[in-house]
Amino acid sequence: MINQLKYFLFIAILIPIGLSAQQAHWQSAFVKMNKDSSLIYIPDAKGNIFPDFSKVGYHANEKVIPQVKVVKELSATGDDDQQKIQAAIDQLSAMPADKNGIRGALLLKAGEYKIPGSLRITAGGIVLRGEGGQTKLIATGKGQRKLLAAAGKGELEELVGTRIAITTDYVPVGAKSFELSTTEHLKKGDKIVVFRPGTANWIADLKMDQIPSGTGTRQWVAGDYNLQFERVITAIKGKTIYIDQPVVMAMETKYGGGEIFRCAFSGRIAEVGVENLCLESEYTSETDEDHGWDAISFDKIENSWVSNVTSRYFGYSCVNLGQGSKNITVSNSKCLAPKSQVIGGRRYSFNNDGQLNLVINCYASEGRHDYVTGAKVCGPNVFFNCIAENSKGDIGPHHRWAMGTLYDNITTDGEINIQDRGNWGTGHGWAGVNQVLWNCKVRKAAVQSPYVSGQNYSIGLIGEKIQGRLDGRPDGIWEGHNKAGLTPVSLYLLQVKNTQKYK
Repeated sequence: MINQLKYFLFIAILIPIGLSAQQAHWQSAFVKMNKDSSLIYIPDAKGNIFPDFSKVGYHANEKVIPQVKVVKELSATGDDDQQKIQAAIDQLSAMPADKNGIRGALLLKAGEYKIPGSLRITAGGIVLRGEGGQTKLIATGKGQRKLLAAAGKGELEELVGTRIAITTDYVPVGAKSFELSTTEHLKKGDKIVVFRPGTANWIADLKMDQIPSGTGTRQWVAGDYNLQFERVITAIKGKTIYIDQPVVMAMETKYGGGEIFRCAFSGRIAEVGVENLCLESEYTSETDEDHGWDAISFDKIENSWVSNVTSRYFGYSCVNLGQGSKNITVSNSKCLAPKSQVIGGRRYSFNNDGQLNLVINCYASEGRHDYVTGAKVCGPNVFFNCIAENSKGDIGPHHRWAMGTLYDNITTDGEINIQDRGNWGTGHGWAGVNQVLWNCKVRKAAVQSPYVSGQNYSIGLIGEKIQGRLDGRPDGIWEGHNKAGLTPVSLYLLQVKNTQKYK
């Protein structure tokens, strides 16, 4: 991945040179680029800045995705190959992992592999690899299901007796340090959760306790919005701790402040790869819904990847990252020709409900929500250099408060929307906060900011600005609308360059 990012950094540096004289370069008021390509972040009155999105994806961009050695090969029989493939996966699962957690790759040779059920990876260190478009996994027959599911077990757990109050009155967006009541028993390298409680007064100030009634509408309830951001302590100085990833939602004493606690997720797996495969679902009509639903599903998994895969005809997604997915890179993949009704709960081409994940260089066609986050998604997360065509809906945070997502160089013939969705769904309400659109090209876009807790930004967007679904909502921050020449061309790539240069 690092080598690939170096290539895009090179392209990003070249692009401004090709701009015509009439297209003067301009920079955002929120982040400035020096002559040496270093970045300066301009804080608002409360100290909030754009988060550093550079350390998302596989091992926080600090390791290259490995070329895992093939330890077993299979060929297609032309009949039901599910049990044979599953047996091979299970055999790899029983092998010892090396010092990097790798067991080996299972190579599926060119051919069509019929899968009437689901394939499951439940141990780390396993790569399922094909020979590009010549290796097809076909979800045969009926039944909504995941064709390939990689998942661990258990849940994120709080270590008893480790909860400590954050004493900083206001921890701004973008911060990587804050003060605690004590740092006793903490050390560099500790895995922690930064905990931001949901409170009734916060929900009232967001007006999410007064969502207009609709079918099945549920008002937001404080206890449902206790947010958990996974972080690592990088340094301790007195009562101040420093963390590896930025705060993406301000913590304020008036809304309950925040806490940290040490955590563990012993059942989560890692070092799983899915590479160079074509996955297809059988179907009976354009609106058939009794067939393969997710091509690839990840959950309770970290430091893993999906690359160079193509899905066709699934009802929901090419790649679906569950809430327990962390530090996943999805790259160079395509979601094509989904088959389902074009209504709610379908066609989420690349769906991310996890944190610290990267979707890069992907393509989707005929989806409803092609690059999308769900409810209470704890960032940072990044969608970079992705395209959506023949869009049936919109891109963006879909419902119930996603935090800290960067949509960088996204191109769509549909819409990108960040707004109060009101009573859509069962009361989605405010879809997200501290969302940044950077140098995107769209047909239409609505960008609103919630009443409290942050802003949403449209920087250098090309396309029609629309009001959004509901009247009277605060407008987001728009800068350089329909103005060519935004520099840097990619915020994400330059943040990566800065991180690698100055670490």
